[in-house]
Amino acid sequence: MTSANTLGDSAISAYSISPGVPLENAAQLEETLRHIGATRYHSLHPFHKLLHGGDLNKGQVQAWALNRYYYQSTIPIKDAVVISRFRDRATRVEWRHRIEDHDGDTGAEGGIERWLKLTEGLGLDSAYVESTEGILPATRFAVEAYVHFVRDKTPLEAIASSLTELFAPNLHEERISGMLKHYDFVNPDIMSYFSRRLTQAPRDAGFALDYVKQHAATPAERRAVCNALIFKTNVLWVQLDALYHAYVDGHVPPGAFVPAK
Repeated sequence: MTSANTLGDSAISAYSISPGVPLENAAQLEETLRHIGATRYHSLHPFHKLLHGGDLNKGQVQAWALNRYYYQSTIPIKDAVVISRFRDRATRVEWRHRIEDHDGDTGAEGGIERWLKLTEGLGLDSAYVESTEGILPATRFAVEAYVHFVRDKTPLEAIASSLTELFAPNLHEERISGMLKHYDFVNPDIMSYFSRRLTQAPRDAGFALDYVKQHAATPAERRAVCNALIFKTNVLWVQLDALYHAYVDGHVPPGAFVPAK
């Protein structure tokens, strides 16, 4: 077995893993998936380093929360598409709670409401946030590409694309502590989305990881699973590229949100 520590960046292109990466069994699959997360998850992006280190101003934090809302509010749509790919009732039942986690239910707050609590706490008008009129074009293109991916690829790849959740809890912990420490306009109440995901994400990731290890039966299928995860890391990374270009470098595209001076 080749250790993930020896799986160099040259074995992974911007879009896929090298044919030479060994994927003969489920253990090698998991090892490679975890290497992809360790080297490609958006926790490594410079924008997140600025966000968590207190190096952004309020307007830049607003821009991040506004754009990220589009991703968060699209997750249940994406998950509904995933469910539609499966004839297997047990898989549909298992996946269904993801929609409820984000949409909520009668009398139960969901993740989208918690995210709107964040944007409202940052001083953004909720109607404007929900309209998505101010988001960056790259945000919209990346998020919609994710929905198209789970619709057009195999059901196995659709599930595999969610495996970024394996790496989310550490990022959420870093975000909660860093933003509470560094920004006087942030408080624990508006960070409730992230605290809730500390328990939701491991549960979801555990199911998805077990699923792909069980159902990816050939090296080709395991390679497709890995490439699906690479695709998803790109979806997350490019959104931060766009935020950095617009709100750190100062190249806000026409019509996008412009923070108050």
